Amino acid sequence: MTPQRRVALVSVGAALALMGIKLATGLASGSLGLVSEALHSGTDLVAALLTFFAIGVAGRPADRSHPYGHGKAEHLAALAEAFVLMLVSVAVGALAVARLAGWVEIETTTAWWVFAAVGVVLAIDLSRTLASARAARQYSSPALASNALHFASDLVGTLAVLAGLVAVSVGWQAGDSLAALFVAFLVITAAARLIRRNVDVLMDRAPDDAVRAARAAIAEIDPPVEVRRLRLREAAGRTFTDVVIGVSPGAAVGQGHAVADRVEAAVQEALPGGDVVVHVEPAGEEALLRERVREVAMSVAHVREIHNLSVIELPDGVHVSLHLKLPGELPLDEAHALAEQVELAIVDGVAEVIDVQTHLEPLAEPAAGREADDDPAELERIVLGVTGSPPRSVRFLHTDEGLVVFLTLGLDPAASLAMAHQTASRVEQKIRGEVPGVAEVIVHTEP
Repeated sequence: MTPQRRVALVSVGAALALMGIKLATGLASGSLGLVSEALHSGTDLVAALLTFFAIGVAGRPADRSHPYGHGKAEHLAALAEAFVLMLVSVAVGALAVARLAGWVEIETTTAWWVFAAVGVVLAIDLSRTLASARAARQYSSPALASNALHFASDLVGTLAVLAGLVAVSVGWQAGDSLAALFVAFLVITAAARLIRRNVDVLMDRAPDDAVRAARAAIAEIDPPVEVRRLRLREAAGRTFTDVVIGVSPGAAVGQGHAVADRVEAAVQEALPGGDVVVHVEPAGEEALLRERVREVAMSVAHVREIHNLSVIELPDGVHVSLHLKLPGELPLDEAHALAEQVELAIVDGVAEVIDVQTHLEPLAEPAAGREADDDPAELERIVLGVTGSPPRSVRFLHTDEGLVVFLTLGLDPAASLAMAHQTASRVEQKIRGEVPGVAEVIVHTEP
């Protein structure tokens, strides 16, 4: 037997004992308050039995007919319990009103054994409330949580009955009926809360706190992830999350899978024990449009490189600007003709684009160079000052434009890509500022 079912079975025994004590004492003393509490305990007995059997059903593993498991059985049990509570409480309230109106005559006795029975009831109520509350927190069980709530309302109701009996003992007979009315109101209020909460779960209403936690967790992922859709629902204290994210259309399958893994890990950390499914789609319309423009431009002969591609959407259509790199030896008229060819190709190939502006740049030719045996001590000092550790490798090349330095830095594997880029930029700037004759610095970072 699972620990949850053991707790539920203890609740069944406690409900039986309480119902017997309250009913026997209430009938013997004529206390309507105790009779109403006995009926309340009767509903708790039904609730405990429902919980006992529901937890057994909810604990079954998922199968072909129930791929999300059987967790909602607990919520069905809690909902049935709430309706039973409400119906019995209405009946008790009507009886109390009839007694206050004089339609029913019942003499209430306040002998010592009545108060002794109430004391025993209070002790049982307190112990089972604490036990169910601890188990509900430990196992995240809504059925056990509803039991704890009802047992707590029993405790408050028993205290009200005690106050009513004390009032009767000093000569105010209406105190017992008023206590019964209070218990009825208490139970109806608790039942209404239970109905609302469990109907929300059964109707798959998104839990606001869980949604906020999931969105916050995904928002902290670096680099940022485009969230297309986020859906959550709960069952038996477990959260089921469906996330649709957008990645670059040009990303490889492995890259998209890696992003999905990061999203899944972030959500599971925010909502422990939950089930997370991440679906990957190509990024937004603008990203798709940029990729289409790039493909068309690169399809034109002699175009070697494109950068600084901008896509601007205006009321009359999409305007595009880009930088074209062409062979440096091309005459200007030929380069201009190629640029016009690229512009026309984009307008013709991408229906949304109505205007294209190009900026021409020469493509740098391969530079002649030779290996150099320069002393790396100065570079090692600079790297040590910035990163706290020397470079893993240093390599020099002499070219017509000047000295080219290749560095490999070992950085903290947990550091973000943005932090690694900042570190590399600081190293590059210091080398350019402190080492004369440097034309280029290429910094490679690795964990």
